Amino acid sequence: MAAMTNRLYYGDNLDVLRQHIADESVDLIYLDPPFNSNASYNILFKSPAGAGADASIEAFDDTWAWGPSASEALMDITASGNHKLHVLMQAMKTAIGENAMMAYLAMMAVRLQELHRVLKPTGSLYLHCDPTASHYLKLVLDAVFGPENFRTEIVWRRTTARSNTTRSFPDVTDTIFYYSKSNNFTFHKLFTGYSEHYLKTKYTHKEADGRIYRLSDLRNPGVRPNLRYDYKGFKPHPNGWAVSLEKMEELDRQGRLEFPKHPDGRIQVKRYLDEREGNPVPSLWDDIRPINSQAQERLGYPTQKPRALLERIIAASSNPGDVVLDPFCGCGTAVDAAQKLGRGWIGIDITHLAIGLIEKRMNEGYNADGKREALWETIGSPRDLASAQRLALDDPHQFQHWITLKLGGYPWMGGKKGGDKGVDGYFYYVGDGGQTETGVISVKAGGNVNPAMVRDLGRVMARDGHKLGLFVCAALPTKGMTDEAASHGLIETDWGRFPALQTFTLAELFQDRAPKLPPLVSPNRKAPRVETRASHQAGAQDKLL
Repeated sequence: MAAMTNRLYYGDNLDVLRQHIADESVDLIYLDPPFNSNASYNILFKSPAGAGADASIEAFDDTWAWGPSASEALMDITASGNHKLHVLMQAMKTAIGENAMMAYLAMMAVRLQELHRVLKPTGSLYLHCDPTASHYLKLVLDAVFGPENFRTEIVWRRTTARSNTTRSFPDVTDTIFYYSKSNNFTFHKLFTGYSEHYLKTKYTHKEADGRIYRLSDLRNPGVRPNLRYDYKGFKPHPNGWAVSLEKMEELDRQGRLEFPKHPDGRIQVKRYLDEREGNPVPSLWDDIRPINSQAQERLGYPTQKPRALLERIIAASSNPGDVVLDPFCGCGTAVDAAQKLGRGWIGIDITHLAIGLIEKRMNEGYNADGKREALWETIGSPRDLASAQRLALDDPHQFQHWITLKLGGYPWMGGKKGGDKGVDGYFYYVGDGGQTETGVISVKAGGNVNPAMVRDLGRVMARDGHKLGLFVCAALPTKGMTDEAASHGLIETDWGRFPALQTFTLAELFQDRAPKLPPLVSPNRKAPRVETRASHQAGAQDKLL
């Protein structure tokens, strides 16, 4: 069993890790799991096969509860042989009880065990969390990776202070715990550019050839009697020079010394701007802004992180060609950043909503010719009529997400269950005069369909003022259904005539047919085209040739 990249897995990440990811096959892991903060927006531990876990959350409804699955996770930890983790989890259970927090920690701990297994000895793990459970997760990470392999706690300023917090300090930061598997780990020191103010106030000198520099003294920060010497008649600071006589002579030969006009002055050294790498990146990351409502990369996913955040992590702790794993990949920012930086990647998520968004994002960002297979393989999502029919039978809600995204639409309220008022999804199309208009989708996963269901969609269209409607069903529609749809007639658009309400089946989808609709507009923001490291290097080579 070997880790194969690039691969996108639909399924419970614990099952995927155990069944598909080999020991010590991954170079870098980033995980941004639900925070147990009642706002995580992602299904986590519900089995795609229908065997739901008791410690589970639904999309946009992350309520945790203790149950048999959490108990089973603790038993798995005991059986793993990690005695430190076993003792810690039992102590936590005694201290905080069998409650939602303990269910969350149990399910996280058993997964962190598997992530440690698949990580190479030279690999690293970054766990993104918030204050809700960070103090507990740090203890779990110490038990899994060893406290000696804790590298740093990164604090990311993810937003600005809000004025609506009246009885506490505004919460504006997330925590990212950085661990390595051993002391022999990959790390590249990163730098940030200087601020405009720093450049204007410090780099104020210019050579005849245009090189910009600043001056700094050659005073030794400590007392060094062995570095007290006169140089060309100039005396050092009482502490001594910062460099040896040989180094001073070398700097002089290179023209890097600035001699004072006054005999009591001190020699200074020139620091050229084009030789400076910048400021080392510290553990406080306040220079990466969150994704705002107008950001080009914004996809509409509630917990989307900026790609710059993931690019920094991947650049620091991996090399080109390494494998990056994100077991809670959401809308795919980690796999997007890995692709851009020339890394292999593995992404896992338990919702078809997330898988569909990632497929769309990667296609729009990297596949100019639309050949998805050249970039990755999706495992676990329907690939033929039979597997799609099984999904419709086993999990109608996930089927709604999957087929809505396949048809270019977007699930109602981002996939939230209930309260849809007869609408399962939307599609957005170019209407008259180039204006974006909205059509509605109704999805029926079951085998019992009838004309009344189509009639209900027509009423929703009339109620909400939609010109176009799409009735999608896993089963074949009856003649009465097609007649009911046809009774709504055609609409005239700048793009031609289209059925106001039409039926579309699962079988038609796998016959490479599509609904008759005007040109569609991306259901969320279209992912921008991304220039990868490889394409950038190829372009540079073309220029040289």
